[in-house]
Amino acid sequence: MDLKTLTYIFVFGSFALYFAIAWWARAGSTSEFYVAGGHVGPVANGMAIGADWMSAASFISMAGLIAFLGYGGSVFLMGWTGGYVLLAMLLAPYLRKHGKFTVPEFIGDRYYSKTARIVAVACLIIASLTYVIGQMKGVGVAFSRFLEVDYGLGLGIGMGVVWVYAVMGGMKGITYTQIAQYCVLIFAYTVPAIFISLQLTGNPIPQIGLGSKLSDGSGLYLLDKLDLIVTDLGFKEYTTEKLGSNINMFAYTLSLMIGTAGLPHVIMRFFTVPSVKAARASAGYALVFIALLYTVAPAVGAMARLNLMSTIEPSPGEYLVYDQRPQWFKDWEKTGLLKFEDKNGDGKIQYSANKETNEMVKVDRDIIVLANPAIANLPNWVIALVAAGGLAAALSTAAGLLLAISSSISHDLMKGVFTPNLSEKNELLSSRIVMTVAILVSGYLGLHPPGFAAGTVALAFGLAASSIFPALMMGIFSKRISGHAAVAGMCAGIGVTMLYVFQHKGIMFIPGTAFLGDMGENWFFGISPNAFGVVGAVVNFTVAFIVGRITGPAPQEIQQLVENFRIPSGAGAAHKH
Repeated sequence: MDLKTLTYIFVFGSFALYFAIAWWARAGSTSEFYVAGGHVGPVANGMAIGADWMSAASFISMAGLIAFLGYGGSVFLMGWTGGYVLLAMLLAPYLRKHGKFTVPEFIGDRYYSKTARIVAVACLIIASLTYVIGQMKGVGVAFSRFLEVDYGLGLGIGMGVVWVYAVMGGMKGITYTQIAQYCVLIFAYTVPAIFISLQLTGNPIPQIGLGSKLSDGSGLYLLDKLDLIVTDLGFKEYTTEKLGSNINMFAYTLSLMIGTAGLPHVIMRFFTVPSVKAARASAGYALVFIALLYTVAPAVGAMARLNLMSTIEPSPGEYLVYDQRPQWFKDWEKTGLLKFEDKNGDGKIQYSANKETNEMVKVDRDIIVLANPAIANLPNWVIALVAAGGLAAALSTAAGLLLAISSSISHDLMKGVFTPNLSEKNELLSSRIVMTVAILVSGYLGLHPPGFAAGTVALAFGLAASSIFPALMMGIFSKRISGHAAVAGMCAGIGVTMLYVFQHKGIMFIPGTAFLGDMGENWFFGISPNAFGVVGAVVNFTVAFIVGRITGPAPQEIQQLVENFRIPSGAGAAHKH
């Protein structure tokens, strides 16, 4: 069967499954719409968290970043995984014990302030919208290649799919759809990796294959061979290249970690389980499900880079003739994400680090995972499976982000601040209307991404790191911090981060591009804008504690509230509405 037919079968077959689940799990109350009624089991919730977590950035982009950044790409593995551990250990159980629907609702209660709740909503929307742009790009990239439609049309189809199951089912529909999406995406990610690891090293376990000898009889280890190839072409050694200075590497990793722990769409998942004990258990299961993909990603990145460069330069100094380029090369050229320019007119594809002679003028990092099976000449059904997996990853996270945005507006602003007497029926209706508007706005931004956010989701983590994470940490672990202090901290943290990003947007380091040392001359201690969230977080904490000293401690009843949800009564059921 040809690739296009198989792709239609896999992709639209998975969509049919998502629609069926959404219809079965449609929400009938605000509790079901926001937190799936609070009845999701730990294993199911762990799997749904895994799907929510492994966005297009994880499935499509991360291995591409590792493929071209080498060692420097490890910041994404360490940052995103470490951030989940922070979230599971330091935030999720306490937030679940408090027993509310959303992160801004917790901040409003803890800081006894509608202003704090409104500021939290604003920070959430800024971070989540920035993040959802990346998911929409992933949808457009996957559709434009595999269904051979225009990028905009592909994006529109993806928006329609999300609208059906997110608006109909809310958190309940999203949860059970994400369980199916996790199964699709993890199967789609690991199957090609097993095939390629077997091809290159004879070992079916990609994690072990990454450190194994090649099966071509050369006696070289896979990473040693890759180092030889990239340095021969003028690139930096794959296993040692860094993202700028050590300070920038550290700041980037830490910014991703604390930003990850502050992203509300994942925190919301812990409100869907029946107890604090179940929240802790689902965190453990989620870490296992996440590890299945994250431990494979370095192998996928390295093997994809090796295959790509070995295809273009089969032997040292001998380049691929353009007219004899393989089909996968032609297919990706049609999307505009892969471009060749014959600069010396010899009809061969020279690929090197020298900008003057390099003829591969564009290799979009986001194509690496999707193109990898075709580069390795794997069967068509594997290529079609990867397309379905990439779409599952992008759609699952997009749905979670859009729910976080819509619930913050309908529940936290409308119900919590402006129209407190709103009936449950009207709140549910308004949630669906807001969700629809959020999908349209995010789709428009996916089609016309603002310059400061194009090409990366790392900025979203920086915004969450500088605003939401410190407010949650202080709210849980500092009984005395006041509402005025929290509001001042959030405004200062996100304000300084956005100011730095906009000031440097013209020279912003986008992951996946070559790192140029002179780009960082005007950076604060050599810290790139995408890594600046950690500085914003320090500003947030500092301003909050200074203002707290001036305005005095939180009232005694608030201190008692903090004491109550910090008591480690994990075996008991959490307070419910």
